[in-house]
Amino acid sequence: MDSADLPWEDRMAAAVAGDARAYDRLLRDILPLLRGIARRRIRDQAEAEDAVQDTLLTIHRLRHSYDPARPLRPWLIALCERRCIDRLRVRGRLAARQAPLDDCDEAATAHPPIAEAMIAAGELREAIARLPSAQRQALTLAKLQDLPLAEASALSGLTVGALKVATHRALRTLRRRLDVLPGDAAPA
Repeated sequence: MDSADLPWEDRMAAAVAGDARAYDRLLRDILPLLRGIARRRIRDQAEAEDAVQDTLLTIHRLRHSYDPARPLRPWLIALCERRCIDRLRVRGRLAARQAPLDDCDEAATAHPPIAEAMIAAGELREAIARLPSAQRQALTLAKLQDLPLAEASALSGLTVGALKVATHRALRTLRRRLDVLPGDAAPA
């Protein structure tokens, strides 16, 4: 029987067992499903396609964890939904940090001169470099690279809980070292 005739679940089991043709055929066949989910969730077509690519990478990384006794379609849908949500969260965070162009005149007068900002950025980089390695890595992955916790956890080798604790401790240490207390924008 050709791998094209196999149900998705059987192709996934064959792929996990090392059948590259079955895996290739499976990925090609699930693309319309993943694209449909992503396009319903995310209006920006390029962003939706990025979510599909993220999903394919996640499937590749987690294919060994798929239980062949269960249907594949719900597993794929859940993975794609999570990647779409992750993309929307990142986009929301970025939008919250960006000022509209109309506010640029106000922003230019409200912020310190460029030299002061560069000094502050240098102090922050130096303070981050002095953090213990686990805290520095957790902060870099979870906050600076804005990775999902599961991915940051996998890259760092820390559990999600340990990653959260290390990130919290890193932020607390940075606030203390830079004399910025919660609620304060910056030291006067």
